[in-house]
Amino acid sequence: MRLYTDLFLNITEENGACELRCPEYAPRGTNWTLHLLQDIVYAVHKKDPAAVIPMLEFCGENKFEKLKEEASPRVLGTHLSYDGIPKSFFNKPLKMLVVFRNPKDTALSYYHFYNNNPTLPKYSCWDTFFEDFMAGNVCWGSYFDHVLAWNKHIDNENIMIVTFEELKKDLEVAVRNISKFFGFSLTEEQIRSIADKGTFKSMKEKSEETHGAMGKSIFRKGEVGDWRNIFTEAQNQEMDAKFEACLAGTKLGEMLQYNVYCK
Repeated sequence: MRLYTDLFLNITEENGACELRCPEYAPRGTNWTLHLLQDIVYAVHKKDPAAVIPMLEFCGENKFEKLKEEASPRVLGTHLSYDGIPKSFFNKPLKMLVVFRNPKDTALSYYHFYNNNPTLPKYSCWDTFFEDFMAGNVCWGSYFDHVLAWNKHIDNENIMIVTFEELKKDLEVAVRNISKFFGFSLTEEQIRSIADKGTFKSMKEKSEETHGAMGKSIFRKGEVGDWRNIFTEAQNQEMDAKFEACLAGTKLGEMLQYNVYCK
């Protein structure tokens, strides 16, 4: 099993139906963004959001048959990588929204996700998890391999890339841009409303209602720069060297603004 630190949204058109999909790597703001997407769909199509957003990997037997019964537009999630997306999807008009988070906050968030998720093994200390994260020995594999894989497709006009940090900085702008990318027309009032109730703080406050016992592991802090509270100087240097070796000079590396968020 490979680990991917992203979240992407696919939209396909078939017989006039609209379908939304969201894949990711570990705790990267996926559930946050999925709920934003549901709010956007509701604003445009007045379709009530699903009580539980289907994850393609976890829908059980006959999942695709069951999904066909749901009216479009459908919001779906998945952890599949770009290369893991069924090839049949690319035979139709397809758009993807990919969300990345800086690697230091990703690593810390993933550490807490492991220890708060009853289905995953617990780590007795951060240092051990950091070693596994850097080696790619965690669910879904290497963060750096994942970013490099998506960097190959960054110029594809059907792919939109945003960062977790952008969402935190100005959610209204993000909602506006995401809506435009998928061809949804929202009023400024609708954009403000979606952004106001779609902040990470608001999602966290409602997490027990929306996600039950898993809420605290999915919506923890949502802060930018929290890594500074746990990284040692040696770990900082190791991550800096890894980023330089793998992602320096790439377009996605530039988008992550490593010198702003990880120094």
